Amino acid sequence: MSFETKGTIADFGGKLLKLSHQAKSTNCEMNLNLFLPGSASASKPVPVLFYLAGLTCTGDNGAEKGFFQAKAAEKGIAVVFPDTSPRGLKIEGEDESYDFGSGAGFYVDATKEPWSKGYKMYSYITDELPAALFGHFKELDGNRVSITGHSMGGHGALTLFLKNPGKYKSVSAFAPICNPSNCPWGEKAFSGYFGEDKKDKWAEHDATELLAKYPDNTDILIDVGTGDNFYKQKQLLPENFEKAAKAAGKGVKVNYRDGYDHSYFFISTFASDHVEHAAKYLLKKR
Repeated sequence: MSFETKGTIADFGGKLLKLSHQAKSTNCEMNLNLFLPGSASASKPVPVLFYLAGLTCTGDNGAEKGFFQAKAAEKGIAVVFPDTSPRGLKIEGEDESYDFGSGAGFYVDATKEPWSKGYKMYSYITDELPAALFGHFKELDGNRVSITGHSMGGHGALTLFLKNPGKYKSVSAFAPICNPSNCPWGEKAFSGYFGEDKKDKWAEHDATELLAKYPDNTDILIDVGTGDNFYKQKQLLPENFEKAAKAAGKGVKVNYRDGYDHSYFFISTFASDHVEHAAKYLLKKR
């Protein structure tokens, strides 16, 4: 599958590519950003960190405001910034609210009509997009991949990691929706994409429910701001995830960052820590 390069921007000794391609899983053209460090080449491919953005975001937000590239360039790691949902499918209601439909794919494969016709972000992120990227860009090492994300994207990072043992070398998250089955955002999304009565499907995409089923130990890094209104409103529920980790004997470190909110000021402050966390596993000698 070929990509169209819509822009190339010099960035920390490497380049940030503005890309688009036709995706079968989402039934539309998908835009994304790809940061290639200066050290990347076909003869020496570099490992890859996927950054999944949150509600209302596109593939531009993390690339332009997240400040991942400086540390990624230093470590020799590529960063992929995908979009958060299909766009323009002409489904009734897809643009009516910020937390469902456009910009709010929740990294699941919808099973409920009409959303099942294109809202397949789980398949897109885990299968179609990486296959396309690693087939097209020989500078990328498809055997060394980690994942991180923010808010809805933090939920995506945690669940994709936990549902696919061995696929990702590491996972981390900024203010993730840790227990979507028990918060308003998740209840709305899962009811719409799966159905109110499909609680078994909800559990399949809930990090707090999935953690105990993960076959290996974990080293999961999470940062949450204590000034985050969504944390205060119980949309994120990291404490439920910590409780599940303790019960399952899994390694989870949650840093409660005093005074920080939910914004990209928060993400950019701690982005280097998350790239370092990924580098610990992506650059491990094999």
